[in-house]
Order: sequence, then structure tokens, then C-alpha cells
Amino acid sequence: MDLDPVVAHDPTAVTAAREAAVLVGIVERPSGPHLLFTRRADHLNDHPGQMSFPGGGVEPVDADLGETALREAREEVGLQPAEATVIGRLDDIQTVTDYAIRPFVARIPDRSYEPNDGEVAEIAVLSVAALTDLDNYETDCRDHPAHGSVQLHYFHVDGYTVWGATARILTQFLELTTDWTVPRTLDCQAETNSPP
Repeated sequence: MDLDPVVAHDPTAVTAAREAAVLVGIVERPSGPHLLFTRRADHLNDHPGQMSFPGGGVEPVDADLGETALREAREEVGLQPAEATVIGRLDDIQTVTDYAIRPFVARIPDRSYEPNDGEVAEIAVLSVAALTDLDNYETDCRDHPAHGSVQLHYFHVDGYTVWGATARILTQFLELTTDWTVPRTLDCQAETNSPP
């Protein structure tokens, strides 16, 4: 995995009614790089039970969206801001719930993390090798009222399924840092940073 393209990436910004940020946390292990995900609690109104990167909406106490991502990671999984080495950003994405999400990429320690608030049901650290294994990937087209037929991504690893906005962020991260590319086998338009 080569992180230089993330460092050099000039990210695209989008605007929406609400702003949020997430932290794509890279955990280096002897077996190779892994990414830290959370599984959202089932009682939440937005995206219950879905896999996500630590993150959430901007708060008045946040100086910027980078601080939002680090604060949310601390609140959700116990990652202290000083433990994260932010190396770059990915393109903003817009969700169906009208959030503009700004993904920050950071190296984080390989240690135990625990769900720290009621929004997180579980933490999963998934290997990049498994995420880039095409046997663990599937894709589909979905009709979107504003964007036509769009391609959706599903990553199935260790009993978890990463899809939706998180899969869109993951897809760009993997395309930038590995030799994995999105299979273009379906007759649907290439995904943009607009909501599917």
C-alpha cells in the first residue's frame, strides 16, 4: 500500500445542508495494513447497523473539519488526537441524508479500541488485503432520482459488509493506495461524489 498518492491528492469539496468528517484510520500489522471501522448502533435514526469510519457532524467546539474527525474518533473509539498522524484527505462525498462528509486519512496505533458512546455497537479492524480481494467484492446498479443509474459497492470481509457512503470513501482510498480498481462490469454510470 502506497500512501504517497493520498498525501499528494488535491481533494474535491462539496457542500450540503450539514457538514461531517470521518477518519480513515490505518493500522499497520505484521500481516499488512488494516483499516478501522465501526458498526453503527441499531437504534440510530441515520444508517443503523451500517459499517462506517469513525466520525460525525461538526460541532461549534470544532475549529475545522479535521478537528471534527479527531474529536469524533476520540468519542467513538477512544483514539486520542495525539495518537493519529493525519496524512491527507480524500474527496468530500454527499450522502442521501444531505451531509457533506470530509474523509481524513491517518495512521493510528495498533492497539485495542473500545466503543465509547451509544452510537457505536462494535469496532472492526479489517485487512486491506481482504478488502481488495475481488472474491469479497460485489457491485450493483441502483436508480437514483437525481443522478440516474449509479454503481454501488459492497465489501464483504470477516462477516461485515461495508457499503453505502463508507464504501464510496473506501473505494477512492483503495484506488489511490493499491493496484485495486473498481470493476466496471455493469452498465451504470461511474460513481461520483453525489449520493447514490
